[in-house]
Amino acid sequence: MAHDKTGVGELIRRRVLIADDNPQVRQELRTLLPLVGDIEIVGEAADGQEALRLAQALQPEVVLMDLEMPVLDGYEAARQIKASSPACRVVALTVHGYEAARQKASQSGVDVFLMKGGSVESLVQAISDRGT
Repeated sequence: MAHDKTGVGELIRRRVLIADDNPQVRQELRTLLPLVGDIEIVGEAADGQEALRLAQALQPEVVLMDLEMPVLDGYEAARQIKASSPACRVVALTVHGYEAARQKASQSGVDVFLMKGGSVESLVQAISDRGT
């Protein structure tokens, strides 16, 4: 990938780690996201502990995090990732849209909370945003 160092028309490719215990979800995200956004999938994790290890090793800009995973849940994995890499954005992808899950995710350092099955545009926007 070429970058335009002048800043005019510069491509900003987001390095993304996918963390979800469902292999089909990981495959769909890995296939779809690079097609619809300037996104590079740098790794995949099947549980929270693996997500934490890969986030430390690969230094992604964004982690797409399922909140309900084995070994270490996504809430705790997000908390530990944000503690060691505060600039890394954590985007929660979950089937649990209830307010308690949103609050717990926010307290864990999750930057964006999205429902699985939502629009691809919302997901790409969450990945692409620089945040505040």
